[in-house]
Amino acid sequence: MNPLTENQIRSSFLNISKGDAKRAVLPDLSQITWEERDYLGWQDARRPLLHYVALEVDGELACLLLRGSSTVTSTKMLCAWCQDVIDGVHAASFVAPLAGEAGRRGNSIGTAICADFGCSRNVRRAPTAVELRAADPALLEYHREQRIAGLRARSADFVRAVQRR
Repeated sequence: MNPLTENQIRSSFLNISKGDAKRAVLPDLSQITWEERDYLGWQDARRPLLHYVALEVDGELACLLLRGSSTVTSTKMLCAWCQDVIDGVHAASFVAPLAGEAGRRGNSIGTAICADFGCSRNVRRAPTAVELRAADPALLEYHREQRIAGLRARSADFVRAVQRR
């Protein structure tokens, strides 16, 4: 992922007003390891039920507000974006208001994403014991690249769904 600036993020929100984008609490962007990320996800430090994601979709930066739940579920969910079950971090339910008039009327779309937004780490993880049975390093790298491509495609599809509904 290319490094982002505060202005880029604030001007790229699709599903909140400019005022809400201005009030969003951003993470310390200087502390981000950008080359190891497919998207940036964070929790609003002042409003813990609000979360945000920023990712590139079709060559453009797109940022979304996500609303989390105040209750933690004991039910294990598969992250819809990275589809990783190895890490042990639970996925959480998030709801994104739709873009435009539909979102202003209260319409939204939901998904399950890693609660710590660690999808980029998960798709780059070391191979599992089962995956290591394939001794071919090229095959292991191919599977890693497929996991990364899948994360990028599924997260971009979610953004497109927020935009078009």
